[in-house]
Amino acid sequence: MLTIERALVDEIVAHARADHPDEACGVIAGPIGSDRPVRYIAMTNAERSPTFYRFDSQEQLKVWREMDDRDEEPVVIYHSHTSTEAYPSRTDVSYAAEPNAHYVLVSTRDEDDHEFRSYRIVDGEVTEEEVAIVDSYG
Repeated sequence: MLTIERALVDEIVAHARADHPDEACGVIAGPIGSDRPVRYIAMTNAERSPTFYRFDSQEQLKVWREMDDRDEEPVVIYHSHTSTEAYPSRTDVSYAAEPNAHYVLVSTRDEDDHEFRSYRIVDGEVTEEEVAIVDSYG
């Protein structure tokens, strides 16, 4: 199960809405081994595409090094789908390289609502998980 603060969900959804009709992407870092998303990091979709995302390689290297320096790991890796449901595509599955991460997808296909779902993707196998949105971790 993914437990995530409402403020972080709001950041992800706002980023997805701002980049629409292109897919948005980013990471939420947290202390290594904590499974707690804490630090929101919006990233650039190098593809600038409504159907595909890819982290900019230079930006990704910088962000991953920064996480290493801060004893963090990518707890959530998120991106948006602009015209389909919030479910990982074959391409999404093939690029899922962080077995401990929660892969969050937000669908912005409905301009008045959004779909927010989380998955674990390990060795090409997709498993949807429950999402608990909390006001704070307390």
